[in-house]
Amino acid sequence: MTGDPPDPATDGTGDAGPAEPREPRSLIERIGLAAVAFGLAVMFGGVGYAAWLGGEVFLAVIGAISCVMTVWVGLLTLLRS
Repeated sequence: MTGDPPDPATDGTGDAGPAEPREPRSLIERIGLAAVAFGLAVMFGGVGYAAWLGGEVFLAVIGAISCVMTVWVGLLTLLRS
């Protein structure tokens, strides 16, 4: 120990000072990410629907909630500037 203050980049806290501002995502990248999210939402919706038809109410609710949340995130990704 030399008495020097710890280096924020290596002291394990992960706080290396003020963060640099992020570059906004390009439109094509946002469209691609939203498309992936909507594809996953369709699959979650399918799981929820199949579970509902099979009488698994809890799984159907979880599938529906997952579908709605994934659509929400996809829309936020698409609309964020």
